[in-house]
Amino acid sequence: MISEKNKRPLGERIKRELKRNAIVYLFLTPIMVHFIIFQVYPFLLSFYLTFMDWKVIGDPEFVGLKHWKNFIGDKLAWKALWNTVLFSIYYILPTMSLGLILALIINSGVKLAGFFKGVFFLPVVTSFVIIAGIWGWLFRGTPDGVINYLISFIGIDPQLFLSNSRQALMVLAGLSIFKVSGSTMIYYFAGLQSVPKQLYEAAKIDGASSFRMFWSVTFPLLKPIHFYVLITTTIGSFQIFDSAYLLTGGGPNYSTTTIVYYLYDQGFTGLNLSYAAVLSYALFIIILIVSLIQRKYVGQETNHY
Repeated sequence: MISEKNKRPLGERIKRELKRNAIVYLFLTPIMVHFIIFQVYPFLLSFYLTFMDWKVIGDPEFVGLKHWKNFIGDKLAWKALWNTVLFSIYYILPTMSLGLILALIINSGVKLAGFFKGVFFLPVVTSFVIIAGIWGWLFRGTPDGVINYLISFIGIDPQLFLSNSRQALMVLAGLSIFKVSGSTMIYYFAGLQSVPKQLYEAAKIDGASSFRMFWSVTFPLLKPIHFYVLITTTIGSFQIFDSAYLLTGGGPNYSTTTIVYYLYDQGFTGLNLSYAAVLSYALFIIILIVSLIQRKYVGQETNHY
């Protein structure tokens, strides 16, 4: 049977709904307008541009799949993708590991824990331009560079670092690890605070060592944090741009040209916005696939009780 409420005209039901939740729609409307203008519209426009040839000046011309075919045959684009994958390998696990180690230090009850928490978190709130400048000064490829000066005491010859195609990407990854580990620490610290204390007490009664308690109790119960940090660091690693832009300019020999840097170079330096849109969608597809794989193998809920 149809209820009396559903028998009313659609217009009347809409009016009643608007009156009942007027305050909700009042606050929701500007958010939705902002979302449509700055999220939905650019997403649809960039997809439209992938089938057009538009260099800002003049009218766009329909070219079909031309830019997608160019992408498939673009060796530099694939090198940029490979550089991005390498950067992710250098960056993701060290960031997660260092963040967890810092969180364990803070959570251990060490004296001046609040002070150390502020010190570890300081790079997060410091301007990336400033940190990049300090990093470039530390890794200056001359004998009087700070890192070269320190390694000279153990008999290692001066290294070029940012001017060496084999070392530059690792140095940039180190910069990002230093910058982001503080925020990763906060996530893990929050997770450690939520672990029930009685589980540690039970493990002590059973004679478990500190390492055994960490591996059998702490680490498994942090799985939701592992998944969240893994997703955010993976997305961040595939979007790396600022360090390459500030320190290496994509060099030497394109060794630090990541996919986002190449996208920027095509779109804003070469004004080839249509091809840049194709690169952005290729990046979107890769991040989506990687995130779904991580969700399948890491993000599944488990019950440890």
